[in-house]
Amino acid sequence: MQKQMANAMPTDCFSGYYKCPEGYLRLESQRDLNGRKGYFRFGNEAICYGALHGQEPAEHPDERLQDAKEWVEFEDGAVCLPFDPLGVIENLRSEAYVNRPPREAFSVVAALYYLIRPCLPVGVRKHLQRSRLRGWEKLSFPSWPVDHSVENLLEELLLLALRAEGVGRIPFIWFWPEGHPSCAIMTHDVEEAKGRDFCHTLMDMDDSFEVKSSFQVVPERRYTVTPEFLESIRQRGFEVVVHDLNHDGRLYKNHKQFLERAERINAYGKLYRADGFRAGVLYRNQQWYDALKFSYDMSVPNSARLDPQRGGCCTVMPYFIGNLLEIPVTMMQDYTLFNILNRYSIDIWREQTKIVMAKHGLMSFIIHPDFIIGSQERKVYEALLQYLVTLRRDHRVWITTSGEVNRWWRQRAGMTLVEGRSGWEIEGLGKERARLAYAREQDGRLVFSLEDRASVGAAQQRSFQ
Repeated sequence: MQKQMANAMPTDCFSGYYKCPEGYLRLESQRDLNGRKGYFRFGNEAICYGALHGQEPAEHPDERLQDAKEWVEFEDGAVCLPFDPLGVIENLRSEAYVNRPPREAFSVVAALYYLIRPCLPVGVRKHLQRSRLRGWEKLSFPSWPVDHSVENLLEELLLLALRAEGVGRIPFIWFWPEGHPSCAIMTHDVEEAKGRDFCHTLMDMDDSFEVKSSFQVVPERRYTVTPEFLESIRQRGFEVVVHDLNHDGRLYKNHKQFLERAERINAYGKLYRADGFRAGVLYRNQQWYDALKFSYDMSVPNSARLDPQRGGCCTVMPYFIGNLLEIPVTMMQDYTLFNILNRYSIDIWREQTKIVMAKHGLMSFIIHPDFIIGSQERKVYEALLQYLVTLRRDHRVWITTSGEVNRWWRQRAGMTLVEGRSGWEIEGLGKERARLAYAREQDGRLVFSLEDRASVGAAQQRSFQ
């Protein structure tokens, strides 16, 4: 096995995630990985999709999955793997395991639906959408209500690296600034004119809980967008994001049309002074994202069982697609909660939050001003805002905006760990907000801890398990 190994670049797998110093993580994978891609496990919780050396991966995720961890070997401090970890992570994040975009999204029926959608009562739309999503509970992958396959795989690999190197701990740059254990952002997709007219009331609600958010604005057809409206958002400390072109559900119909629309979308980005973009209906094709001239995108769901386009990026952390930062949607949309599941509580959001926080990830919410005008829906949203306040107060969750997440994640990506006379030091723009962390093994599990900034080499300030 060792003779056929090809060195993989550990920084490709970990620099955008753990930000460990080079040399701590040495991964090697088989040269011959040109076989059929499929599903397999890596440990008990990490579901993977890719080629598997010497074995046939499963065609479907609900089949019996082989555990590739059984074929891991160690050689001279390196972890020798029967698959390409970078390729697997890319396959999951890019949704390579599903057909994109769904053909039914651009059928004649779909075109007719979006044409008459503004005239359809909500009750009719709910019935049609529930019928289309029938059987979602039986899907086995991605996991629901949150999938963290990428995090599970990376944690398993970091554990193996600890064992291979024979060290007690590995330093890295903590995920969030000031040592915050997790992050949450609120985003508002403005669908129709009534939603636009409700935005000022919604900003009042957010401000009453000291939560700033972004407003995703549709440039064409849906409603009039005036400079005064956009400025009223920015003047109050909220953010403007471009939301599709006209929200007709056909942005990704074909590449030629997408490029034509992307050019107009980019122009609106400059006009609106917007750094971010989100596609309507969360339709997406990540292979085409190089045409979007934005700093970040927010169109990829974590687990899209209840979305028109199935799939999901299987991660609760931002990740780069070329120069574009993807900030995934990790929490259920309000429309889905109210109109598909017919639930009017924050219980599912609480459940999702616990899962995401266990991985120190990002809680990314979509709340439509159009859908919370009613008193019942508004009470649910106020309960969510109060819950976020509790998370900030009791658990130090960083409640911020999508633009701030983009700026921080880019700063962190440019940072490095340098070993000085007094220990490890963080270098790079924004280092004063960054925190040094350590990963170690405890009872067979990965444990994180943050170093006390008061004195280098002191006892760890906080531990996370």
